[in-house]
Amino acid sequence: MTKTKKATLRDVAERAGVSHQTVSRVINHEKGVTEETRQRILAVIAEMDYRPHAIARIMAKGSTRSFAVIAPNLTDFTFASLIEGATTYAHQQGYFVTSASAPDPQIFARLVEDLVSSRRTDGLLVINPYADDRHKFLPRDVPTVLMGARPRSQSLASVALDDFQGGYLAAQHLFSLGHRQIAIIAGPAEEDCTQDRLEGFRKAAREAGDSAQHLPIFWGDWSATSGLEAVEHFLDQKTPFTAICAQNDRMAVGAIHQLRNRGLRVPEQISVIGFDDMPLASYFDPPLTTIRQDILAIGREAAALIISILEGKPPENRHQVFQTELVLRASTAPVQN
Repeated sequence: MTKTKKATLRDVAERAGVSHQTVSRVINHEKGVTEETRQRILAVIAEMDYRPHAIARIMAKGSTRSFAVIAPNLTDFTFASLIEGATTYAHQQGYFVTSASAPDPQIFARLVEDLVSSRRTDGLLVINPYADDRHKFLPRDVPTVLMGARPRSQSLASVALDDFQGGYLAAQHLFSLGHRQIAIIAGPAEEDCTQDRLEGFRKAAREAGDSAQHLPIFWGDWSATSGLEAVEHFLDQKTPFTAICAQNDRMAVGAIHQLRNRGLRVPEQISVIGFDDMPLASYFDPPLTTIRQDILAIGREAAALIISILEGKPPENRHQVFQTELVLRASTAPVQN
């Protein structure tokens, strides 16, 4: 049996020959609509069996003092830390947070509809919206803040890391140690943070003034296993390298593990730098040189931003950017000639 598509507010507006703002005013019993237009819209609503989103009812009845966080999954260290930072701050401000995962765009779209329409969620924090097509389903009529991602539309508020600066710092450090043959273990190619970190690295490589910008890249998936596989790939391809730049700490520790399996010493023969400064980074063997991002602070700031928007007090700067920091430990050393 074919499932009938539910009518939307814009469908009603198109059928009634009015703007969607006019339909919204009718739903919320606002002034500024003639009685003739109001009756025409109500007739179309009945004809199309349109059921207004709960957001319209929220506007009429007041805030629920809640918002939702949607991530591709709830197990990734970075995602979980972002949610922890946001939730802690929200609870301190008297807000309730719903956390949910959406592994693909279709589930994301259904989840947004459910959270907004059925669960009376005031706003959304969305993590990693550009890794696939889920950004196409970002709601237009619900306050939304992107968390840990820079927006491709200035209409969206965001709190993100300066990934370009992080990639630049990592490269500068390795070049300062004399490394010129550097292999990169990157994240998924489709993710903005991956490309931003690469661009920062490439800028530092250009400034190095030699062939350092022509860097071998292995596209990983943020897992320790992909760090291991990257080392296997570089060694099997006989890629010359004296250092590895991994775009997160988990891939870095996977790389260190496999370098040792292949009889290579870190950092005496191969230097390794990571990215994130996850809590266990200082306990790795050797302790990991890495690029620190304050993930909990990004989550807190994202929650503060969505709350300020929900309370009608949005800040002038709707795009917050956090800087990174180089953390020196024992996994990098000067190149051995």
